[in-house]
Amino acid sequence: MKQSDVIIVGSGIAALQLANKLSKDLNVIILTKREMTAGNSYLAQGGVAAAVSTSDDPYFHYLDTMEAGAHHSNPEAVLEMTKKAPQLIKGLWQSGCRFDEDDNGELILGMEGAHSEKRIVHSGGDATGKHMVDFLLMGLNANVSVQQSTFVYELILNSDETRCTGVKAKLPDGTNEVYCAPHVVLATGGCGQVFALTSNAETATGDGMALAYRAGAELADMEFIQFHPTLLYVDGKTKGLISEAVRGEGAVLVTAEGKRIMDEIHPLKDLAPRHIVSQTIYDYSRRGIQIYLDIANIQDFNSRFPTISMLCTQHGIDIGKGLIPVVPGSHFIMGGVKTDLHGRTSIPGLYAIGETACTGIHGANRLASNSLLEGMFVGENLAEWINSHQDAKKEAVSFIGLHHQTAKRDANMNQIVFNGELPDMDSLKQTMMDRTGIVRTKELLILQNEWLDRFNLRQWLEARLDHLEPSELNRLFMYITATLITQSALERTESRGGHYRKDFPHEDNANWMKKQIIHQRKNVKDGKHEFNQTALAT
Repeated sequence: MKQSDVIIVGSGIAALQLANKLSKDLNVIILTKREMTAGNSYLAQGGVAAAVSTSDDPYFHYLDTMEAGAHHSNPEAVLEMTKKAPQLIKGLWQSGCRFDEDDNGELILGMEGAHSEKRIVHSGGDATGKHMVDFLLMGLNANVSVQQSTFVYELILNSDETRCTGVKAKLPDGTNEVYCAPHVVLATGGCGQVFALTSNAETATGDGMALAYRAGAELADMEFIQFHPTLLYVDGKTKGLISEAVRGEGAVLVTAEGKRIMDEIHPLKDLAPRHIVSQTIYDYSRRGIQIYLDIANIQDFNSRFPTISMLCTQHGIDIGKGLIPVVPGSHFIMGGVKTDLHGRTSIPGLYAIGETACTGIHGANRLASNSLLEGMFVGENLAEWINSHQDAKKEAVSFIGLHHQTAKRDANMNQIVFNGELPDMDSLKQTMMDRTGIVRTKELLILQNEWLDRFNLRQWLEARLDHLEPSELNRLFMYITATLITQSALERTESRGGHYRKDFPHEDNANWMKKQIIHQRKNVKDGKHEFNQTALAT
């Protein structure tokens, strides 16, 4: 058993921002199931949204976020983030993180879908995530230790299940280890790999959401999945993301004959909110019509988008011809583990940040380039809260005893073991794409829910997982997360943001506006803890 003050599970922007901002007096350990750079943050081509120009204002950023979120976002939370965004960019800049600038030393600001102003800050063109992750990694202090290839598979609760006290993890050599701390932070990213077509890294399998659900934490808004409109599509497979910034610079969506498909769909045309663009492309795709990004009007494409140019070249696409074949695919989940703006969950001692969390900021559809921003924003908030509210070193001593109590409880649990009766990974991904994907109906959702029911979710919530291999744990967590998404999509009988029901095609503001669908296992006793419900008002 290993003891620390703060355990961070994951290594993306939110996790690294937290680690950098925590007091140097705290013993912090980062556990990540692959390499530190194997997550979505490192792949992020888009930038960071912030109202830093003289013509812009945080309130305009707020309005755009609310509109993109289909007015399901928490207004106070959004406004607090957009007000702090310029300060976050300035803080990184002053610390040495370089962003793209013009010959006069002014930040180059890009335009993306659903933004009313140019406010997207980039680093290295379309390699913003890589540059920011590398910078934050270099800033980690000696009090932060890192264990890679360490798969966290269970949250440890105290004997009366009122507080999270640590985690169980699989080490690279296949053995198990227990880590205890008064603060356990889930920053494992999203769940895009649940779907057959996705922009997400292979690590994005819904781990944090499944871990939290098994422990009894509240989850919300799992039905809201953002499908990015433009993934490179070659030989029937997605090969990577084509950033929305490409459309922001003038690319348009066309058929092979050159017909522009967005002109009569939305006033913003090719820069309409992502769910509208994705649904439009999907409608063409299901009729067997390939859609392309026409980039002919973008000058110096190779230097402006070096990552995308390399991606296309690697997969045989001639940029010189000006057409990039695209399809929509799963990109981001707006829901997740329900938290306040300090990352605190319904279980004391357990926190969630980044895409794992549902803070109420993204609403029903995330505004482009708000994800890196939210990760930095809430990561810093949580660091400030831990630094100012807890004497973690003193408190940590008592958690060793709490773990021994938990071990006794585990020994008496029903020894349900893995019997292989989980859905095949490819079947799970394809059925989720076909039935719980971009366009949903009651009939398809019921079909998917019944299919998932065959694998007995309750069994997997009670099962002992110590003997499972990481690949089996991946499959289990994907299955749990897929079940929650499907059930949530079935319950919301309207269309809003990233949730489109063909049988209920319109928003129902009288019954559903801002109403969250909460999922929680009813096995955790209520405990006294600070939890800002106001920040999550629905």
